[in-house]
Amino acid sequence: MRPLLAVDGLTKHFPVRGGLLNRTQAMVQAVDDVSFTVEAGETLGIVGESGCGKSTTARLLMHQVPLDRGTIAFDGKAIGSREALSRRDLHRQMQMVFQDSYASLNPRLPVSMSIAFGPLAHGLAKPAALARAMDLLEAVGLDPLLFANRYPHELSGGQRQRINVARALALEPRLVILDEAVSALDKSIEAQVLNLLVDLKQRLDLTYIFISHDLNVVRFISDRVMVMYLGKIVEYGPVDRIYRAPRHPYTKALLLAMPSMDPRRRTQEAPLSGDPPNPINPPSGCRFRTRCPFAEAVCADVPPALTADDGGRAVACHMLSPGSGHSRA
Repeated sequence: MRPLLAVDGLTKHFPVRGGLLNRTQAMVQAVDDVSFTVEAGETLGIVGESGCGKSTTARLLMHQVPLDRGTIAFDGKAIGSREALSRRDLHRQMQMVFQDSYASLNPRLPVSMSIAFGPLAHGLAKPAALARAMDLLEAVGLDPLLFANRYPHELSGGQRQRINVARALALEPRLVILDEAVSALDKSIEAQVLNLLVDLKQRLDLTYIFISHDLNVVRFISDRVMVMYLGKIVEYGPVDRIYRAPRHPYTKALLLAMPSMDPRRRTQEAPLSGDPPNPINPPSGCRFRTRCPFAEAVCADVPPALTADDGGRAVACHMLSPGSGHSRA
């Protein structure tokens, strides 16, 4: 059975320009040879430190920025080929919810028109588009009679994000990308929005890509998780397996840094020291080696391959024994 979304070799390097003639002086390697799949009906979580390439990956999937290399196929149709989905059709199938709920909405439009805007742009008659907006307001837990004619500045952050979810669903997409969609909300509102997303996924048969730096949230909502570091995938697989027994040293460090009330999880020192290297000039070989306590000479010479096991987990690390859950170091 083919996946809903198949990504192969996704690569994006951004030029750094300067000087009198504004020439390209360097390239930021934001996403470098990233491949993964998303099955219909699942939630894929993407985690990593700031600057690891999570949001750039989302923007590439939505064709908000052009690819340098790689292919993206939606339901078997390669985006960008002659038989591909057009950009218009792609946006009917895939939608995105951003972190900044206020900046995502037009301050001059009442929320009903913000929700109806997409269907109107795709040719739906105005009465039908507004009727769909009213239904979606109710679906995201907002009374249409109270909220349809309000403007974004009259709403709380949680209410605005519910509007953004409704707007993303207005074209009846099959896949929704959520880029830090709950990170700006306080914890009680965050929990409400997360529960709403889970309910909508089940009711509307949706597929999610959920991007976040909050590992607890990703564990709650995801079926599989993809860990990125400096534009590369370092570990990828079922969320329960990775959280229960992480194999890559970077994944282990991220999970050790998770907030916890359990005194047994307290550490005497930071699980991961230093900052990620400059993506303009990433380390040779394994990009994590400059912060890895187990790095050896091979890590500087050869980039580790993302190697999968029979259980659907893949890890990119030279220091793992075949079939082992532990580093050799």
